[in-house]
Amino acid sequence: MRALGYVEGKNIVIEFRWAETVEQLQEAAAELVRMNVDVILAPSSTETERARQATSTIPIVFASNADPVGLGHVASLPRPGGNITGLTVVQTEFTEKGMEILKETVPHATRFGVLWTPTAPSGRPTLQAAEAAGRKLGVQVEGVSVLSAADYVGAFATMARDRVDAVLVHGSALTTRHNPALLAELALKHRLPTMFQGRSNVEAGGLMSYAADFLDLNRRSAAYIDKILKGAKPADLPVEQASRYQLVINLKTAKALGLTVPQSLLARADEVIE
Repeated sequence: MRALGYVEGKNIVIEFRWAETVEQLQEAAAELVRMNVDVILAPSSTETERARQATSTIPIVFASNADPVGLGHVASLPRPGGNITGLTVVQTEFTEKGMEILKETVPHATRFGVLWTPTAPSGRPTLQAAEAAGRKLGVQVEGVSVLSAADYVGAFATMARDRVDAVLVHGSALTTRHNPALLAELALKHRLPTMFQGRSNVEAGGLMSYAADFLDLNRRSAAYIDKILKGAKPADLPVEQASRYQLVINLKTAKALGLTVPQSLLARADEVIE
């Protein structure tokens, strides 16, 4: 898909590419490189990794990278040092916070399931962060991986069979964009209070989410693109961290689960969906 944009009095052409699998994403990145575009916008660490593999010269701007230093996408936050820069959500840190909120919501819980995506660069670090948080909270953590939306049903059936008390869903391109309503339905079907890492999951019927304000990050990423189109080098543009994190709670889902959300959490929530 192609669209027209407008920057500093100049018309620009914007090329959009979508993909549902890693293979398709790799081809999409390769196609943009063959077109010799001026800059590539990669929404998350998943797209950033495929773009990084495709080019070391075309500037790449990420809007919500989970851990750009840990994943090897930049040398450091102050000085990225290559052709990649943008904004980070520090996903491993807000994973711990999400686990704490989930435990506060389900205080009797002794076993959490973590639904994660191994093909996402942020997948393994998120699982490890959840495991570390679990040790602090005194809960066991069971990781269950999914490679596509077709795996959702089996994953939740596994967690229900293993008697987990609640679930954390790793926020990846897969879980936030591919049939989030099904994830919400399965959590409700199996009576599992679930913490998501994307607001879209709660809007689709999930119980709650704790995550960065991705709309704000996408807006801020436009400033990086503007600077690069004006001649700035990605290596010299410091990576910025998300400044806003939001707790969103779906009370309708809580009632359907027969769950009473603590008033202390409701008071702290940025949005409560009735």
